Amino acid sequence: MNANLSGEILAFISECIGTGDFECLQLAGDASTRKYYRVIFENQSRVLMSWEPFSDVDRYPFLNVLSHFARNDVRVPKVEGVAAHLGVVLLEDLGDLTLERKFWENQNQDAAFPFYQQAIDEIVKIHFLASKPATPPSVCQEIQFDTAKFMWEMNYAREHFLEKVGGVKPTAKQAADLQAEFLRICETLDKQPKYVCHRDYHSRNLMLKLGRVYVIDFQDARLGPLQYDLVSLVHDSYVNLSPESIARIKSDYIEKARANGPDGCIRPDFEEIFQLQIIQRCFKACGSFASFLNMRNDTRYLKYIKPTVNLVARTLIDDGRFPALTGFLRDGDLLERDYEQA
Repeated sequence: MNANLSGEILAFISECIGTGDFECLQLAGDASTRKYYRVIFENQSRVLMSWEPFSDVDRYPFLNVLSHFARNDVRVPKVEGVAAHLGVVLLEDLGDLTLERKFWENQNQDAAFPFYQQAIDEIVKIHFLASKPATPPSVCQEIQFDTAKFMWEMNYAREHFLEKVGGVKPTAKQAADLQAEFLRICETLDKQPKYVCHRDYHSRNLMLKLGRVYVIDFQDARLGPLQYDLVSLVHDSYVNLSPESIARIKSDYIEKARANGPDGCIRPDFEEIFQLQIIQRCFKACGSFASFLNMRNDTRYLKYIKPTVNLVARTLIDDGRFPALTGFLRDGDLLERDYEQA
């Protein structure tokens, strides 16, 4: 069984692994449009990633960032073969155990903490080693979270979550107030020192193989604030870290950042920016979950909206500076709604 792959792709696999006697099984999809297959042969396995054909192998974001991360000792899967004209990459198989699964296997979060410490080790490499100048620069060093990109993410959430799923219909005045608050948040984040960020550093993108944490789904990496990835990890919609666990993981990051990063990388306003990044990053996550329903009728992610939007609302209420967004979330029946019934 070879999962409806073309003859050209099957021939590519055969050439890479040195045998035509193999089986391909399609793996469960994630939130992306990429497809993944497990290639099984001679008591071994590889993973085939299939997307759109590309031409420039060196500048193809997935391969470019993977190579850049690997050169900086970040644990990423090995590349076993590339067929750019077919849009496929054959990779080391990291298995099926994600940090998310490891978290839910344990009733006691202390048992998961050593793996979060490993996740912090990898993020510190990304932030500080992978941010050092490279020749030529990696594509992840040439794009960044700036005000425009942050605003795009906020307005994506406004459209897909607030308006299309939430049913919010702001007046012209309310819309202007909301945009003004978005701009204040995004401009503040944009002014922060920028380091290479993974951009989607959560428990489903961290794999465990033989007790070691590996990083995947890094092709969208770009420069941004340190807090972006840390928020993604400790306020991950797919797990339910306790306040005590969050504090331990943040403390581990800060200690390692001070030891491995440049002097002053942990600034006095670190926590204030962290809270703003919760608002921006987690509001954007609500937009992503809603967009999967709006754009491809995928309901799998709706259950993550309620806890995530409640986190955004609590952070906004504690902050107190953004009454327009706070009001839409608190007063628009968006915090108690059962989104799985959308």
